Amino acid sequence: DKGDRFQVKRISVNPGASLSLQMHYHRAEHWVVVRGTAEVTRDGETFFVSENESTYIPVGVKHRLANPGKVPLEIIEVQSGSYLGEDDIVRFDDRYGRHA
Repeated sequence: DKGDRFQVKRISVNPGASLSLQMHYHRAEHWVVVRGTAEVTRDGETFFVSENESTYIPVGVKHRLANPGKVPLEIIEVQSGSYLGEDDIVRFDDRYGRHA
């Protein structure tokens, strides 16, 4: 779903995989775990988020999502902010060699 200042996405992460360490200048994110357990790194702190739990990623905060489990991780991501374009991603560490 998408509106003027929000966007909702479903994100899947395979077992043992992770997304890039990144931040956004214009959007915050709220992650709700619907399957599996997420390993979340937020502003240098790493913690776990289980099914039916959530966490908030403020604008400008470095973050990463990883799946330490044996089943696919599925989260619902609610983005909110003044700009929601995919080019609002600053990557600091990416196992796939992406930059931006």
